[in-house]
Amino acid sequence: MIFLISVLWAPLLHAASSESFSNFALSARLISVENGVAPNVKTLSLGLDLELAEGWKAYWRSPGEVGLPPEIDWQGSRNLETSELLWPAPQRFTAFGIENFGYHDRVVLPILVVLEEPGAPVELAARVTLLTCSDICVPHDFNLTLAIPAGNGVDTQTAALVTKFAQRIPAEPSASNIVITSAALTNDALVITATSSEAFQSPDVFPEMGSFFTFGQPDIRTSASGTSLWAQLPLLSRDDATGPLRLTVTDGARAVTAQPDWSDFPAEPPYKITVAQPDVMQLISIAVFAFLGGLILNFMPCVLPVLSIKLASVMAHADRSAHTVRGGFLMSALGVLAFMWVLATGVLALQAAGMSIGWGLQFQNSAFLTIMFMILVVFAANLFGVFEISLPSALQRRLASAGAREGYLGDFATGAFAAVLATPCSAPFLGTAIAFALTGRAIDTVLVFTSLGLGLALPYLLFAVRPQWVKLLPKPGRWMIVIKWVMGLLLTLTAIWLLWVLNGVAGAWVVSTVFGLSVGFVFLAALPRLGENVRIASLVSISALAFLVASNFTTAPTPRTSSQDWAEFDRSEIPRLVSQGKTVFVDVTADWCLTCKANKALVLDREPVAGLLQAENIVPMQADWTRPDPEISRYLETHNRFGIPFNIVYGPNAPSGVLLSEILSSDAVIRALEEAQSEKSTNGF
Repeated sequence: MIFLISVLWAPLLHAASSESFSNFALSARLISVENGVAPNVKTLSLGLDLELAEGWKAYWRSPGEVGLPPEIDWQGSRNLETSELLWPAPQRFTAFGIENFGYHDRVVLPILVVLEEPGAPVELAARVTLLTCSDICVPHDFNLTLAIPAGNGVDTQTAALVTKFAQRIPAEPSASNIVITSAALTNDALVITATSSEAFQSPDVFPEMGSFFTFGQPDIRTSASGTSLWAQLPLLSRDDATGPLRLTVTDGARAVTAQPDWSDFPAEPPYKITVAQPDVMQLISIAVFAFLGGLILNFMPCVLPVLSIKLASVMAHADRSAHTVRGGFLMSALGVLAFMWVLATGVLALQAAGMSIGWGLQFQNSAFLTIMFMILVVFAANLFGVFEISLPSALQRRLASAGAREGYLGDFATGAFAAVLATPCSAPFLGTAIAFALTGRAIDTVLVFTSLGLGLALPYLLFAVRPQWVKLLPKPGRWMIVIKWVMGLLLTLTAIWLLWVLNGVAGAWVVSTVFGLSVGFVFLAALPRLGENVRIASLVSISALAFLVASNFTTAPTPRTSSQDWAEFDRSEIPRLVSQGKTVFVDVTADWCLTCKANKALVLDREPVAGLLQAENIVPMQADWTRPDPEISRYLETHNRFGIPFNIVYGPNAPSGVLLSEILSSDAVIRALEEAQSEKSTNGF
C-alpha cells in the first residue's frame, strides 16, 4: 500500500523542480511553486534557481559596464502563452576599475508564466544562456525541462524560496516609501535625489539608460536626518541622444524602480565633503616634485622645440653688459612663470565651469596648432634671411631711447614661448604634481604651476646668477651664421612636427590649406616693393583666414601606421580579456606627445618589448588622445592622471593594473608584464 501511494504521488513530488545543470561555477534548475495546474488557472509561478560557487557572480538585467544578463528561450514549450522574468535588486561589484551589477551565492529569478489553455498541463522547455565570472568569465548555455500536470497542490518549500527573492524585486513608486524626486544629466555625470519616510541606512543607485550609457561608482550622500538622498554617478560613456531613464534605488531589504522625468539643473548636494588638507611637509614635497618635473622637462624630447629658442636667448646676450644679461635672463624666466600662471588661471576657470582638463590639452586644438605653426614658420624664415622682422620706425626710435631695455620684451616672449612648446611632454614627478594641482585647492594649483615654472626656467635663472658664463661663448664671427642656420633648421623641424600633429587633429585638408597660407604669408612678407599698409593688411588677412579654416573645417585624420598590431582602446574589453587569462598593455598616446613618441621608438617598438607585446596571450591596446576624447579623459581621471604618456598593464594577477612611469624602460615594461601574468586567485567580477 505504501509503495502504491509513493508511485502515485511521485510525479507530483518531482513536478516542482526540473533536473539540475551543474558545473564548477554554478548549479541551475527550474522550479515551480505549483505541483499541478489547478482547474481554470491561467498563470503559474516559477523560478530560475541559480546556486553560484564561492567567488562566482551572475549578472542583473542591466549588468553595468560589462557583462551579460541571463536569458531564457522557451521555444518547444507546450501550453505556454507568455513569460516574464523578474529581477531581484542587485548588488554592486567593482574590479578592473569597472562597476558591475549582479548576484552572488544564490539567487532565484522569479518567472511569471501565462498559459494558453487554463487548467491544462504544461510542458516547459527552457534554453538558458548566462555568463558567470570570477577571476575568469565563463558563458553557459544549457536546457532545462519541467512538466507540470493538471492537479492541485503547492510546494511550500519552493513557494517560500521564490517568495523570498520576489520580495527583493524593487517596488513600483506607488508601493514604496522611497520617492525619486529629480534626475539631471550633465556632460560628466548623472545627479539624482530621493526622499524617504524612513532614514536611509546603506543606499545604492543603479541607473539604466541603454547599452551606450555607462556610469562609474556613485558619490552618495544623505541629509542629517537621513531621509534625503543625493547621488552623483560619473558618466563614463554616452550616446548623443538622451533617452528615458530607469532608476533603481536600494537600501538594504527595500528597493524601488522608477522612471523620473529629467530636471533642467542638477541638484546641489546636501553637504560638502570635507577633504583633509595637506600639511606643510606634503605641500613642500609636492612643490619639490613639480620643480623636478619642470627641470627634467629641459632634458626631455620636447627640448627640440625649445632648444633653438633657448640658444637664441643665450646668443642675444653675448655682447651685452653683465647687468643687461642678468635682466634679460630674469625676464625670460619671468616669461616662463607668466605662462605657468596663465595656465593655472585657465585651469581654475575651467574647473569652475565644470570642464575636463589635463596637461598639454591645448595641442588638441587645431586653431592653437595653426597659430604656433605660423609663428615658427615666420621665425624660421627670418633666421634663414628670407626677410627681417622689424618694428615700426616710430616704435624703434622710442625703444632706442630706452637704451639696454629694448630687448627685455623679446626676452620675456622667448621664455613664454619656450614654456608653451614644452607642455606636450610629461616627465617623472610631473604626473604626481599635476594630479595634485588638478584635484586640490586653488592655492595648490598655483603652488604646483609656480614650482613647475621655476624648474623649467632654471637654465635662465642660472645665467642670471652667473651672467659671465655668456662670455665663455666664442667671439662673434662666421660661426654665428652657421648657428643661425642651425637654429632655423631646428625651428623648421619643429614646424614640421606641429604640421604633422595638426594633421592628426584636423585632417589633411586643413593641413594643406594652412601650409599654403603660411607660404603665402612668407612670400608677401618678403616682397620688397609692397607698400607697408598693403603688406600689413595682407598678412593679417592671411592669418585670420588660416585661423578660421583650422577652427571650422576639421576633417577625418589620416590613419597612422605602426610596426605594432595595436587593438583599439575599449575600456569594457579589458576585464573580458583578462578573464580569458590574457594580459592587456594599455598605451594612452597622442601625436603631440613627444615623450610618447620617444617611449614608442626607444622601448615599445624595439626588442625585447616589441616581441613580447606580440605574444599570443598579450593584447597591446592603444588609446589615441590626439583629438579630444571624453572616454579617454575619464579613464585617465579614474587613475588620478591628467596627462600623458600613460601606460598600465592588466592581467590575472593585476585586475586593477600595474602602473608604469611616464618614461618607459624595457626592464620596467617586462617586469610589469610578468607581474600581471603571474597566477594568483582573484575574485574580481
